[in-house]
Amino acid sequence: MKLYEITFSPTGGTQKAADLLTEALGGERIAVDLTDRTADFSAVAFTPEDVAVIAVPSYGGRVPAAAVQRLESMQGSSARAVLVCVYGNRADEDTLVELEDAAKQAGFRIIAAVAAIAEHSIVRRYAAGRPDAEDAKQLQAFAGKIGEKLSAGDDAQPEIPGNRPYKKAGGSGMVPKPTKECSSCGLCAQKCPVAAIDVHDPGHTDKDKCISCMRCVSICPKSARKVSSMMLTAAEMALKKVCSDRKTGELYI
Repeated sequence: MKLYEITFSPTGGTQKAADLLTEALGGERIAVDLTDRTADFSAVAFTPEDVAVIAVPSYGGRVPAAAVQRLESMQGSSARAVLVCVYGNRADEDTLVELEDAAKQAGFRIIAAVAAIAEHSIVRRYAAGRPDAEDAKQLQAFAGKIGEKLSAGDDAQPEIPGNRPYKKAGGSGMVPKPTKECSSCGLCAQKCPVAAIDVHDPGHTDKDKCISCMRCVSICPKSARKVSSMMLTAAEMALKKVCSDRKTGELYI
């Protein structure tokens, strides 16, 4: 059995949650980065004995479209899959069912699903520092139960919450722009998961391609990419009621 960790994690929060879960499952991990727009995901193939932890963030209650497209191009070959949806303490809504459908389309067998919390990628004050020690303890407990199911050869599919049809996907809205500190190093353009930033002119972002993932903001060595302070304040106020109380993860098994 090989353990694969398949993640779409532009700012690292989803990766942290996935790492905690897969580390607790044990064994050598093979990483597959769904944010790598240059990778040939159709060449990624599995066997029925393999286990894949597939982790994505929830963007407005949906899976990022790029993650769906790249996952569906893989050759799941009936490998067992553990789905992980990571959200910024608001709600995961239809993310897990959409991820379930994409994983099945790729040929995976779903044996468990997890909803986890990480720091909000845009309004960082919500779920700041998460996943934290308490989250880690919970994810380790989830891994223990998933490991027991794997050892027992139990392939029963869990009931996963969500709606079909999925909720309507929202527009990007939050498109980061460079500040005067930008040196045009091009790192943001190189690392953008959807090629929304012009490689020759990093100051230009295609708003129709941008998915507001905030990778460019998080990796800029000069902290020279920002979203509109007015829009950020408006988002903070809109999320205050739903994001202020601490939410905990869920296991579906």
